[in-house]
Amino acid sequence: MFTPFQIGNVPVGGPAPFFILGPCALESEEFAWDMARSLKEIADRTGIHFIFKASFDKANRTSISSFRGPGVEEGCRILGEIGRELGVPVTTDIHNEAQAEIAAAHIDLLQIPAFLCRQTDLLEAAAKTGRAVNVKKGQFLAPLDTVNIANKLRSFGCEKFLLTERGTTFGYNNLVVDMRSLYWMREEGLPVIFDATHSVQRPGGLGGATGGDGVLAPVLARAAVATGVEGVFMEVHSDPANAMSDGPNQIPLEFIEDLLVKLISIHHASH
Repeated sequence: MFTPFQIGNVPVGGPAPFFILGPCALESEEFAWDMARSLKEIADRTGIHFIFKASFDKANRTSISSFRGPGVEEGCRILGEIGRELGVPVTTDIHNEAQAEIAAAHIDLLQIPAFLCRQTDLLEAAAKTGRAVNVKKGQFLAPLDTVNIANKLRSFGCEKFLLTERGTTFGYNNLVVDMRSLYWMREEGLPVIFDATHSVQRPGGLGGATGGDGVLAPVLARAAVATGVEGVFMEVHSDPANAMSDGPNQIPLEFIEDLLVKLISIHHASH
């Protein structure tokens, strides 16, 4: 197994899973602060460790007219200030080598999007910042293909990394999760995160936007926790129906506390 490590004050490989929580996109600075404060209060009540997530640029939107975000400089400034004031680590996606260096000044965990998971130069740039790195497993990869990603990161000097399962392409406009992948990846000594919300996407399923089966995200999260994953990634929004990105897949803020309590209970019951 991997050697446990910390991302800020969040233990990876500790006695209980941690959570990556937050809205899909940085819709506005006020919205980001409201979501972060709400999730911090919930984390304090439930006793969980969490990393706050939001994306400064949704660079792979289905439609050219879709909302993208405030950009790397402004977005990372906002996230960095949230992290410092609330005392929580923060994470966001990066899409090219230049963004890695900019983000690393503010961000605790650099996330590599699934479509870019095999981009060697991007992995190298993220690794060489010295920050922890979370790589989303491509929808086109088999579980054990992530070993090659891990080897790339290690070769660049990065030992603090996560591999995230987020579903596999299953025909057109659909994803399926093979829960065996969580076991196989962990058997290779990799720290594994399960992305419950992106796993229920229907990419491009609404024609000009991505659809999804958000009601299934808590179901898959419960199953993943029972396998013993190191963490769970869930996008959370105060009003998913009016979200600017990925609304159909995000978990309503009003439901997340109850779900977190159930997930921790499942972890204790199964381990």
